[in-house]
Amino acid sequence: METVAIDTRLEGRLAVLVRPAAPGPWPGVVMVHEIWGIDDVLRRQAERLASAGFVVLAPDLFEDGPRLRCMRAAFAALKARTGPPFALLQAAREQLLDDRHVNGKVGVIGFCMGGGFALLLSSDGFDASAVNYGMIPDDVDEVLRGACPVVASYGGRDKQLVGAVPRLTAALEANDVPHDVAVYPSAGHSFLNDAPNGPLLARPLLKLGHVGPDPVAAQDAWRRIEAFFGTHLAADEPAAGASTP
Repeated sequence: METVAIDTRLEGRLAVLVRPAAPGPWPGVVMVHEIWGIDDVLRRQAERLASAGFVVLAPDLFEDGPRLRCMRAAFAALKARTGPPFALLQAAREQLLDDRHVNGKVGVIGFCMGGGFALLLSSDGFDASAVNYGMIPDDVDEVLRGACPVVASYGGRDKQLVGAVPRLTAALEANDVPHDVAVYPSAGHSFLNDAPNGPLLARPLLKLGHVGPDPVAAQDAWRRIEAFFGTHLAADEPAAGASTP
């Protein structure tokens, strides 16, 4: 499916908007970037999801200023569970709901740092959440009270995160949240990326830490995400006997 990509502005920030070329309406998805911000890898991830039939809006969480300071500020907001990034992501959700190309359903998908945001936002108005190697808080059971359906993917070689996946699964089950959680033994962190990213000088070290693409795991994870979103972001059917304009 042909897609249309547009650089736009959201609350004064750069945002990437990608939608299928056909008029739709389609489900909407807010995409939350990883720690490296909006880059070519993120743009291709947005285009891939749009080609599967979703309108994708990916806002830049980083304010103007030195990149390291912006990263720290975003992580501080994630830890505090409040602040400008959360307001920006909710503004993105509202923009999609107002988009004539969107069917009235909006999900959220995040990677790495963005996966942490996607998990926290699962109980804050979204209709489905895709959490990709996002941090799992100690109080995840409380976080997931009243959460939307969650699809989550982790790499078995991502030692800092994979040990907490059983707690995530248990919390989803305890809160009766529809879910699909998978761990890919061969994959590490950022395995959904289709190319190495981040600072060039850091890439050899990241590779040693099993950070980067795993095409086989990524193919299956994208299949699950697209199917999960297709199910939970489908437009509501009109009630029996209801008239349609």
